[in-house]
Amino acid sequence: MFDSFPRGTSERLDRPRYHADLGRLYSSGIGFLNKLERGQHFQERGFPSWEAFADGDWERSLSLADERREDYAQELRRAARLGVRHRRLRVVEFPITPYVQWELFVLRTRVDVGDDIRIIDADDISNIEQSRPVPEAVILGDVVLYEVIYDEAGNAAGAKKYTDRSLIRETNAGFDALYERGEWFHDFFAREVAPLDPPRVSGTPTGLRGAR
Repeated sequence: MFDSFPRGTSERLDRPRYHADLGRLYSSGIGFLNKLERGQHFQERGFPSWEAFADGDWERSLSLADERREDYAQELRRAARLGVRHRRLRVVEFPITPYVQWELFVLRTRVDVGDDIRIIDADDISNIEQSRPVPEAVILGDVVLYEVIYDEAGNAAGAKKYTDRSLIRETNAGFDALYERGEWFHDFFAREVAPLDPPRVSGTPTGLRGAR
């Protein structure tokens, strides 16, 4: 599963080109978007909720996350108009990191307005991560696959763009298999996240991402 990445031919895109390319192809009749998230520590500078979280203001970070509710609803309405189904699978390690704890509250807002998100325990995919972690991947139908990449400091630095249809089919099949094994977001959140105390942020999380 996901074995073809090391041998695949890709085009390196910096962050602006990646975002522009994704935006252009998103509206081209792709049919669906699959997103696989693996990293456990990131920064999201410029995203107010994350900034409050990084400053240790947990309650404000949650309030600001909830303020994005209508933005997320608009995204899903646009997706519906374009005929694009969104699915996201979030890999979570235990103990849950402060960043992931915060992110899951943001994702709860997305789920509340109709986003389709499931969770899978990293231990449940250890058998397929013996040589490398599953990729941070964004797949637009059967058209294009982006593997999000990071610089030496751990900041998001764009993506590798793959257009080989066999690799895209393989990756979508892998995503589908893991997604079926994933747990419904609200079930996971109620059991594993809601009972947690507010996280203590020590130091600066690594890995710069785009806004949620």
